[in-house]
Amino acid sequence: MGELPRLPVPIEHRILRWACGLSPRTSRLLFGKPPTIDGQTLSTETHALLTLARWSGSEGFYAGRTVAEARAQSRYEARVAERPRPIRMAEVRRLEMPGPNGPIPARLYAPPLPAPDAAAPLLVYYHGGGWVIGDLDMYDDLCRLMAAASGVKILSVDYRLAPEHPFPQPLEDGFAAFEWAAANADSLGVDPARIGVGGDSAGGNMAAVVSQMAVAGGGARPAMQLLFYPVTDSAEDTRSRLLFAEGFILTKADMDAFEAAYLPAGIDASDQRISILKCPDLAGLPTAYVATAGFDPLRDEGEAYALRMRDCGVRVALRRHSGLIHSFVNQTAVNRTALAAVLEACGALRLGLAPAALQAV
Repeated sequence: MGELPRLPVPIEHRILRWACGLSPRTSRLLFGKPPTIDGQTLSTETHALLTLARWSGSEGFYAGRTVAEARAQSRYEARVAERPRPIRMAEVRRLEMPGPNGPIPARLYAPPLPAPDAAAPLLVYYHGGGWVIGDLDMYDDLCRLMAAASGVKILSVDYRLAPEHPFPQPLEDGFAAFEWAAANADSLGVDPARIGVGGDSAGGNMAAVVSQMAVAGGGARPAMQLLFYPVTDSAEDTRSRLLFAEGFILTKADMDAFEAAYLPAGIDASDQRISILKCPDLAGLPTAYVATAGFDPLRDEGEAYALRMRDCGVRVALRRHSGLIHSFVNQTAVNRTALAAVLEACGALRLGLAPAALQAV
């Protein structure tokens, strides 16, 4: 079934808000009973969103679409799901950072702070999208929310995308962005000792690998990692990749297509810069907050990575949101359960990048 003609963005947004705002009983009457799989029950709001997506014929991210079609569709869906009125910031600044592959665009979000002249914490954020889709505008809503809720400045990085710029170019951009932020803390108005890295999905993979590269390099290192359902194993299929292969927005076919676009021919997918779960020693990495979704093909590898870090002596908080799906960070304007999950992560971010004296209390 093809995708139905699009309605104006404000109307589609109201439909999503209405569907997610129904009582659980009314939602079940209209959209059916949410599925229970692997001992987890999908939230009623998320079930409503998935049902509407299925009715409209809009399922999946990339498989079966051209790169241009996938990017256009994802931009449209981001506009539908974002807040009609942007969350107010004290400053939103466009930046351009130097990188080994050329200039890297970025956007700095500064929330209203009680002491605006004091050096603030910073999160260098890498968006999701399978290394193929995603941009600064698609993640504007999330970055504003995280900045406002955590009191942390957010530097959103517009790294190069595959297939035009395959591995390792996106990763090189990501590492260059972190190093630039650390070297330019004064001009950004941030504390160089409180710069973290974060990301979702492919961006979570980049944040994790950047952390390892920084620690191994002996220079500036992140103060913490904020990882939403990160890709950590592109070499093997985990149980969750097979269990949730279809029907929950991100499909196994999507992941196969994303990874094929990101990895040039001849590249070993078990390379630790791709499948960081294969790294034999994760000791010395920054404190991490890892959030996964119960109905996500990437669930098991994200949780396995969190547990591996913990086994290697890294301080890790692992949180599974059992009723949610992949991409929940992009649903906060319409899905209350997704909003609660992101706000919880913002609390962890605020604590993780707090001054050392406060963390020791």
